[in-house]
Amino acid sequence: MRLRRISVLALVLLFSIVASAERFPSGTHATVRINQTLSSGRAHKGEAWTGVLTRDIIVHHKKVARAGDHVRGTVTYVKRSGRLHEPGQISIRLTSIKGDPVYSSRVSREGKSHTKSNAAKIGGGAGAGALIGALAGGGKGAAIGAVAGAGAGTGVAAATGKKEAVIPAESVFTFTISGSKR
Repeated sequence: MRLRRISVLALVLLFSIVASAERFPSGTHATVRINQTLSSGRAHKGEAWTGVLTRDIIVHHKKVARAGDHVRGTVTYVKRSGRLHEPGQISIRLTSIKGDPVYSSRVSREGKSHTKSNAAKIGGGAGAGALIGALAGGGKGAAIGAVAGAGAGTGVAAATGKKEAVIPAESVFTFTISGSKR
């Protein structure tokens, strides 16, 4: 009778060890194609996204997921672009493969810098204002025109200056799995 209880206990322990084994161990790479466009101007933290694996995932010489299997992820960080400085930022993580929850590295993108564009708009406005002012009122007019032109250029930069981070649909990223639960 005692031997039978020990045998049952051993079987339960063995099944629990097998059931708790990680399907996607830490360090596993998952290459994913994103299904939709994500932008720092429209996305919000916690927003879900979907995609598909582009390569099979092999663990211990066994295929645990196939190319084409569905994956899900979430937006983990969003910072919208300012008008004259600080481009937008967005970060995403993988949260499940074939419905199995995973934890992964993040992928981040940042919008283009404002510096070059703003300098061209403000400098161009100042130059044009100085030229018009010089033609209309000489040296004093040039100074007044430069200030007015720079102000107009700053207005144009502020009106058109947002530089959001965008992850286009069909983008491919490789995430590193840092843990999973079965």
